[in-house]
Amino acid sequence: MSTPLGSVDVAVDGARQATVSRRTRETQVSVSLRLDGDGTTSVATGIGFLDHLLGSLAHHGLFDLEVRAAGDLHVDEHHTVEDVALVLGSAFAAALGDRTGIWRFGDAAVPMDESLATAVIDVGGRPYAVIDLPFRAERCGGLPLQLVDHALEAFARTAGATLHLRGSGRNDHHLAEAAFKALGRALRVACEPDARRSGVASTKGALG
Repeated sequence: MSTPLGSVDVAVDGARQATVSRRTRETQVSVSLRLDGDGTTSVATGIGFLDHLLGSLAHHGLFDLEVRAAGDLHVDEHHTVEDVALVLGSAFAAALGDRTGIWRFGDAAVPMDESLATAVIDVGGRPYAVIDLPFRAERCGGLPLQLVDHALEAFARTAGATLHLRGSGRNDHHLAEAAFKALGRALRVACEPDARRSGVASTKGALG
């Protein structure tokens, strides 16, 4: 289908998994996501450190995740990072469906040596992001670190999630990795089925 975000194809098979593809003049991105997985990942975005972060998120969230991206890296990394995040968020939204019977809220704190990151998330359909990750350098590997905040904001927008993610540390690699691990663990809790809940986790009776 055609959307303001470009040409997007979504396939959902009813088993809490989805494949979302997005094509623009700048990027081609495909994400396959299974919420009830075992952490199996295959990620290739052309940006090695981004691959590492997404792999960490899926491994610690126990999501099966496949990401393929081809972007205009000859320009810079911005379009690729942003579009991968947008498609990943869309895949979570599609796999969650109507979000009936899930915990909805999740949180996690993850240390990595001197760094500590805390993620708190609500996957109830309200897109908002507050990100505070005080990186020291401009880049880590091939990833401009200013794009980390932007990617997390883009993810929250299309996932329909409120995300608060904060961290501290002296090593940028450790801080970024702790942040994505914390996000993965928080998402795992939020997306898990709640055996005691028959409807949506909202006093309004509806999410979004």
